[in-house]
Amino acid sequence: MAERPAPAADAGSFRDPSGVVLIAQGRVFRTIEETAWKHVDAVRSSGILDRLVSSGQVVATWPIELADAPAGLTDGLPQNARRLVEHDRIPFISYPYEWPFSLLKRAAVHHLDLHLELLNSGFTLSDASAYNIQFRGTRPVFIDILSIVPYREGEYWAGYRQFCEQFLNPLLLVAKTGIPHHAWFRGTLEGIPVEDMARVLPLRARISWRVLIHVVLHARMTAYSRRANAAVGDAASKVGRRPMSKAVLVWMLSGLRNWVVGLRPRGTDRTVWGNYEQNTSYTPGETEAKRAFITRYVETRKPTELFDIGCNTGAYSEAALSAGAGRVIGFDFDQGALESAVARADDKRLEFLPLFLDAMNPSPDQGWAQRERRGFRDRASADGLLALAVLHHLVIGRNVAMAQAVEWLLALAPSGVIEFVPKQDPMVQRMLAHREDIFPNYHIDAIRHELARRGRIVSEQTVSSSGRTLFEFQRERGDGRRDASEMMRPCPRHA
Repeated sequence: MAERPAPAADAGSFRDPSGVVLIAQGRVFRTIEETAWKHVDAVRSSGILDRLVSSGQVVATWPIELADAPAGLTDGLPQNARRLVEHDRIPFISYPYEWPFSLLKRAAVHHLDLHLELLNSGFTLSDASAYNIQFRGTRPVFIDILSIVPYREGEYWAGYRQFCEQFLNPLLLVAKTGIPHHAWFRGTLEGIPVEDMARVLPLRARISWRVLIHVVLHARMTAYSRRANAAVGDAASKVGRRPMSKAVLVWMLSGLRNWVVGLRPRGTDRTVWGNYEQNTSYTPGETEAKRAFITRYVETRKPTELFDIGCNTGAYSEAALSAGAGRVIGFDFDQGALESAVARADDKRLEFLPLFLDAMNPSPDQGWAQRERRGFRDRASADGLLALAVLHHLVIGRNVAMAQAVEWLLALAPSGVIEFVPKQDPMVQRMLAHREDIFPNYHIDAIRHELARRGRIVSEQTVSSSGRTLFEFQRERGDGRRDASEMMRPCPRHA
């Protein structure tokens, strides 16, 4: 019998000394020190936590006895970590720099709505970290109960600047300039600084009184505060602050909410692949053949979690869910396509989460000690894969060797479907129109060879008149062997 992995502390939970997130046996726990437990107990006793959990706004959380915890869970923890809760596990952890505009906006509104509801019950949020929100499908959920604390009359919104830098400024960058937020946010994990945002916004955007208050004046006050802190010390610089009433705080949160709700992404209607479904080279019959192949794969494998690399607007993600996939995490780099994918997931209530991914530059391990935010590869735990019309973009579009491209895809899941688009296809011809063809190894026998080297081709089918071919693969096991049941199956080929 295989041994269970030892309990491990989540490397991203170090920022709050009052609790540590622990992973053991596929479950998520959190230790809570005694002072913080008083706040948690107050929230639970008020009934607001149960209401928020029931509505899906906050992750399900329940206390457990230390004696009932998995063996070794709390070994080596501080003596004051005397309380333990368990959280419902989020299937796939994603980060704000991977969310499409609409999901970042949804997370911002979720945070503000949660804060307003808490204030109505005598509580507040101690911070405004975007990392405290995750998604189930396209539905946001708040995951950090230790951020919920009793409200004290007159106190300032402690998370105001954090909200602006991790929610508002990235949204404004897209809405006012059309520049995607992903690269900037990933490069500055704490968000886009207010001083930088004030510099980058065009003059026409500064005319808005909201931009003036929350960006321009905010940046100036931040700079002034820093100078004051350096001159007289942080404590002295706060002398003379007037208390902020709850009514003013509610007004401020509500005003921000109304503003955020009205923001729209700039330029996503003009992206290259946003209208791919209307401009595809497939005929209706060929599209149906492709869909049928994917349906057969999903019905046979029944993947709990399926990755759709190059998901575009999510049509085949939807087909996979209809065929029995538990959930789909889709990845694409095109902003317009991702917005359409989110709309599809919303309209049809799909267990489908579309995320931004540049396959040539996936999210890396980063943050403190390069462990705080886990890279894409480290979070890849899917048991099924769709990689449709992706391979030629890697090999011909970005000069990745066929062997390396196939290896990267197969590392994401033990089985899946990969589409090969031949050189005679109109899409590839378009890519080669203005460059030299330096890809003699880009042909169908090459992908057959690479798939066979790493596992087994379960089936293949040509699904278009241009020669587009789908391959269902079964990857070798981690020990280099193939699954015994798979080795017994024939490998049919369809003309």
